[in-house]
Formats: sequence, structure tokens, C-alpha cells
Amino acid sequence: MDAKHPHTAISTAGLLIALGIIYGDIGTSPLYVMKAVVPERITPLLVYGGISCVFWTLTLQTTIKYVLLTLNADNNGEGGIFSLYTLVRRRGGWLSAVAILGGSALLADGVITPPISVSSAIEGLEAVYPGIPTVPIVIGIITGLFLLQSFGTQIVGKAFGPIMLIWFTMLGVLGVHGVLLHPEILKALNPYYAYDLLVNYPGGFWLLGAVFLCTTGAEALYSDLGHCGKGNIRISWIFVKSCLVLNYMGQGGWLIAHQGEMLNKRNPFYELMPEWFLLIGIGIATIAAIIASQALITGSFTLVAEAIRLNMWPKVKLNYPTDVKGQLYVPSMNRLLLLGCIVVVLYFQRSENMEAAYGLAITLTMLMTTVLLTMWLHSKKVPLAAIALFVLVYGAIEVSFLIANLIKFPHGGWVSLAIGATLVSVMYVWLRAFYIKRRLTEFVKIDPYMEALKELSDDETVPKYATHLVFMTSAERASEIESKIIYSIFQKRPKRADIYWFVHVDTTDEPYTMEYKVHELAHDDAFRITFRLGFRVEQRINLYFRKVVEDLVRNKEVDITSRYESLSKQHVTGDFRFVVLEKFLSVENEFPWAEKLVMQAYFYIKQFIASEDKYFGLDTSSVKVEKVPLVITPVRDVALKRVM
Repeated sequence: MDAKHPHTAISTAGLLIALGIIYGDIGTSPLYVMKAVVPERITPLLVYGGISCVFWTLTLQTTIKYVLLTLNADNNGEGGIFSLYTLVRRRGGWLSAVAILGGSALLADGVITPPISVSSAIEGLEAVYPGIPTVPIVIGIITGLFLLQSFGTQIVGKAFGPIMLIWFTMLGVLGVHGVLLHPEILKALNPYYAYDLLVNYPGGFWLLGAVFLCTTGAEALYSDLGHCGKGNIRISWIFVKSCLVLNYMGQGGWLIAHQGEMLNKRNPFYELMPEWFLLIGIGIATIAAIIASQALITGSFTLVAEAIRLNMWPKVKLNYPTDVKGQLYVPSMNRLLLLGCIVVVLYFQRSENMEAAYGLAITLTMLMTTVLLTMWLHSKKVPLAAIALFVLVYGAIEVSFLIANLIKFPHGGWVSLAIGATLVSVMYVWLRAFYIKRRLTEFVKIDPYMEALKELSDDETVPKYATHLVFMTSAERASEIESKIIYSIFQKRPKRADIYWFVHVDTTDEPYTMEYKVHELAHDDAFRITFRLGFRVEQRINLYFRKVVEDLVRNKEVDITSRYESLSKQHVTGDFRFVVLEKFLSVENEFPWAEKLVMQAYFYIKQFIASEDKYFGLDTSSVKVEKVPLVITPVRDVALKRVM
């Protein structure tokens, strides 16, 4: 039965899509890993130990932890650190900090992925055209890639799979060629050589920072689970890992054949290629690097969209350029990523400088995934001994990688950590502000106001505001409403309407839930609609609301004909008007300094972001955004004295 489940089903098309989407980052790592492991003089200990470390990292970290274990922690087929967080967040509020740290680090290190992948590919041209300026070419390619995002990747995406199949096949063939140069390199599969490097080579432990680059794409592999399903990922990984290991072995064979020499600026990846094939190989590598970058950009958009629905990121505009499930475009994030990538290219100039900075932040993401996965294993009643073994093994591996990567901090690692710290700050402020606002929002029972609402609706001395007046409400209980909405209807400016609608959006822990409930608050006068939408569902409230109203009309539960006498005779549908209440920080406040800082930061960031009606997908021509004060604690004991 399970084999036929869409999350585990295996198909030729699924395997091809997996090659194109899942393995971009990890698949382009042979471009720069061995160059980072062997920085200068080529020695057998360095080569054998480096290859052994790479093989066992791919086996323990990528294969066992991610492909075999972590892929099981899917949220209805969806993966990624935020999906994992939604599975375990009820087990402790502190887990939100783990998710924020992991998600921010993943986004931050992602800023270096497109530059390092594209730079490593383009720098291969130097073997054919010495002195060619690579920086303008890299910036041009990256800029073009980001500009294309707004059109979606549906057409290009179909070509990704076949191109990556060619890429991995090329990796395998070049690897076999390199192994034939020195067949003894296969001995590097023995873990003893990894141990020998780490213990006996001067500074060998710190080389783990370079070795770690071979598995940086493992987290992205888990994030893209929803695109292909775990069955296709597991089967395709056998082919991908075989090609990767062959290529690393091949590079090792070439390096051993040139032991004692200085590597200088030569890249063992390109040295494996015959001279006649070099330009073709560089072309294929460049396309593969672009695909790797595309996968990362798409993953970043998905990550931000999930963070928004978990109240960890500002409600920025989300676009859905195509009908492909899960494909989205975040204009603000696209601009930030493009700016970040260009700054990285200009600052580091060359891929070897980027290697020195790459990987530091992603180790934090992997550690945070380990923490969340431990909680998930505990929730699944896995024996404590097995959980303890998991924590011991992967805690030791990932802490070792983190310590080894700390050497990168002064060489550029601070860049990704600084970006990560900024993102952590934004996520923390947004989540904390959400809880502060929720605590301070006053809710009242709606029933006592129903009679007054009916009377207002019938009061012809008050000018009619709209036939149908729709309020967005955050009240989770159908029996309650914000006092601010009551104030807006009756006091701010009496808003007379024929029918009042109160719409609430509840984001679920499942990715693609699309449900709604209707509560009739007053017959033919007031209704509440509660939408239950998954954390990956597009927020198109205007469209969904219209669909619900159509269903209610079809079932004769409501009459939406205009109640203006002249229009009613013509059976004209009444107008709909949305009201969105937007809070601002009142000057009349006294609150703790920590909350004051959070709320000031929240409202400062908010002024650069479009109002929430854009996020909810409301028709701007019929939306009224009303500013209401967020009063935290009214100022008391005002020392005012009356004088004559």
C-alpha cells in the first residue's frame, strides 16, 4: 500500500525531476571541494585522507542522516526545517528559536551558493583564455538568473532533469578516467585514511571545513522533498552518489599522479578533461551551476513563504507565476538575494576566496535539524537508546564540522554569519511582536452587538457604507471579535451595510489544507467565514471569499442582491468592500524596555513593507486600510492641574 503513496511512489519522470531539482547544490560541489582540500602542495596523505573524508561524509551525513532518516520526517510529503518544526513545535516554545536559527543560517549561506557555483564553473575558462575577467561574466549570469524569476521556471524546469543527467554522467565518466590514472586511489574508501589525515596531518582537523563543502546541499535535498517524493530521491541518490564518488576518486587519481607539485590555480576537476572537451565541459558545468543556483533561489522563496505563515517573517507580497504546485516568486526576497550575491562576487572576487567563507552557517542549520529531528524521533516513540546513539554520533560529527568551520570566520565566514544574524533578528522581532500583539488585542463576545448591528443596518439616517462589508479578523473563536472592529463599525465612522462579513484565516500545520466553515451570526445580516489554509497555500482571500459566497447563494443561505430599491429590481449584485485594520504604536504607552525595543523594531521594519491587504490577495480597488492604535499600557496618573 505504502509503495503507491504519492510521497513514496517511484516513476521515471519523478527520478528525472529529482535530478533536476534536488541535487543542484550537492551535484556541483566537485567543482570546488578538492581544490579547497588540497590548497597548495599535493601529498598522498592529503589526497587519500581528503577523498576518504569526503566519501564518509557523503555516507554518514547525506546518505544515512538525510536520505534514510530525515526524509521520513515529512509533513504530508513536504520537507525542510520549517516543515519539521511544525511537526514538533507543540513540544516546547523554545523550538521556535531552533527553527529561526536554522532557517536564517540556511538563507544566509545560500547567498554564497550561486556565486561559488557559477564562479567555479566560469573560472575554468582561464585554462583556455588566460587573464579573462571572470567577475563581470559571473555577475551577468547571476543577474540574468534573478531577472528570470518573475516569469516562473516551468519551461526551463522541464529541461533541468535531462541536463543534470548529462552532468552526472559526465562526472562519472571523467571520474573513471581519473581512477585509471591511479587505480590505487580506490583504497581511500577505507576510513583509516580519513582518521590518518585528521590525526597525523598538521592541521588536518581544520581541513574538515573544506571537506564539509561536499555535503552542503543535503539540507536543500530535504527542503525539496515535496517536489519529488522520498521514493524518487532515494533511488536517484544511488546514481548521484555513485557519480559524485567516482568523480572525487578521479580527481584524487589525477592529484596522486601529480604528487609533490604545487596545485596553484589549477582545478583538478577541469584537469581531468581532455583539451578538446574543455570548452564543452565548462559549458555543461556553467549550466549545472545555474541550475544549482535556481534550485537554491526557489528553496529560499519556499522558506520565506513558510516563515510568513509561521509568523516569523513580514507579510510580504507572494506571486505565483505558474500553475505548478508549490512554485512561487517573492519579489522582495529576489531583490535581496540578487544584491547579496553581487556583493559576495565583488567582495570575494574568486571562488577559492568564497570557499574560505562557505559552509560555516550551514553547519548551524544541520545542527538545528538534528535537534528538531531528535524531538521528532521522541514523538514517534523511538527507543531512547537509538535516539541517544543518533544524538551522540551526529552531535559529534556536526560539532566537529562547526569547530573546523570556525577557522573560516576571519576569512569571510563572518559575512554569512552577519547575514544570518540579521535574518535571526528580523524573525525574532516578528515572532515576538506577533505574540505581544495577540496578548494585547482585546476580544469581546460578538452576540451582544448583533442587535445593534441589525439596527444600524436598517437605520436609513446613516449613509450606507457598502452593501456587503467584510472585515478581516484575527479572533480564533467564532463567538468573539476584536473590540477594534466593533469600534470601527459603531464609533470611528458608523459603517452601515446590509450584510456584515467577518473573515478569519487559520494557517494549519499541514501544507496544502483548503477548508472553510461558515457561521451565521444573524440571519441575513452577519456571517463569519473561517478559512483553514495550509502553510504552503497561496493566500488569495478575495478569490476564496467569492467562491464561498457563490456556494452560499447556490444553497440559498444568503441573498447578495443589492438592497437599493432601484438596483434590487434589476437583480444587481451588491458591492463588496473589505476593511483591514492596521495597528500602529500609540505614543500613549508604558511597557517593559525589551518589549518596547521589539515593537519599535517591528513598526520600523513594517513601514518598508506593503500593507497586509496585498499579502491576503485582496482587490485593492475595494479595500479600506484603517489605522488603529496598539495601546499596550495606557499612561496613568497624568499630573495635570487646572488653573483659572
